[in-house]
Amino acid sequence: MMTKTAQYQGSAQYIVSDELRNSVNIAIALGKPLLIKGEPGTGKTMLAQSIAEALAKELIIWNIKSTTKAQEGLYVYDTVQRLYDSQFQDHDVSNIKQYIKNGKLGEAFQSHAQVVLLIDEIDKADLEFPNDLLWELDQMSYYIPETKETITARTRPIVIITSNAEKELPDAFLRRCIFHYIAFPDPNEMQRIIKVHHPHLDKRLLEQAMETFYMLRNLNNIQKKPSTSELIDWLQALVVGGISPNKIKQDIPFLGVLLKKNEDLDLLLNGLQGKTQNRSTPRSSMWGR
Repeated sequence: MMTKTAQYQGSAQYIVSDELRNSVNIAIALGKPLLIKGEPGTGKTMLAQSIAEALAKELIIWNIKSTTKAQEGLYVYDTVQRLYDSQFQDHDVSNIKQYIKNGKLGEAFQSHAQVVLLIDEIDKADLEFPNDLLWELDQMSYYIPETKETITARTRPIVIITSNAEKELPDAFLRRCIFHYIAFPDPNEMQRIIKVHHPHLDKRLLEQAMETFYMLRNLNNIQKKPSTSELIDWLQALVVGGISPNKIKQDIPFLGVLLKKNEDLDLLLNGLQGKTQNRSTPRSSMWGR
């Protein structure tokens, strides 16, 4: 049964929906990893930070790259250091245990207190990576053949796994996870999120910025839609730049904060011809004030 202390309710810096909050608490209660998918910039990584903050637990982050192997998350056997020590004959190299270094998963397993473990962007690794973690995440233990030891988690960590859906994950891995997709916020939800980061924002500036932001996201054939985090950064740029609300939809200042591909910029310019941009307006003016 879930205890009251394990209940996640969100945090001051993270607005959480009822569905997401329930998914977090179910994952904690069942002791299963929570797999979070969603567009880049929708707050997947920040969720783990929020859980750790709200439940007063240490956060351990395992950032996954294309070259990451599952073994690295458990432990690394430093054979190079052992060889180096053996050459100088001033170390007892027979004690292999001193050359075993914990990975992020190993740290989480051996922590005396329960921690939040974030396995960030698991879909960046090769297809075998999730399968290689099935036993460890399911049984919460792993074997070190060099020392003939089995390491079992002292306390089951709260495991949050994020994915940008760049690759399909194996069915066997998915069966062991609680799944939640973070949908992109609608305008009402977005305003709640923005108020956390910009509580004193001018109302007119926010309205104009929001209209422009969703207009950009709704452009047909856009390659990289601006995200929540980019909107928050853009609003900060507008405030720092002293931009008048009346200029936002007309000039779309600091566009480079929102759009990151030349193709999307060209698409915007073509779509706004005769509407919000004069045909003679040089592209460079859209990147400044």
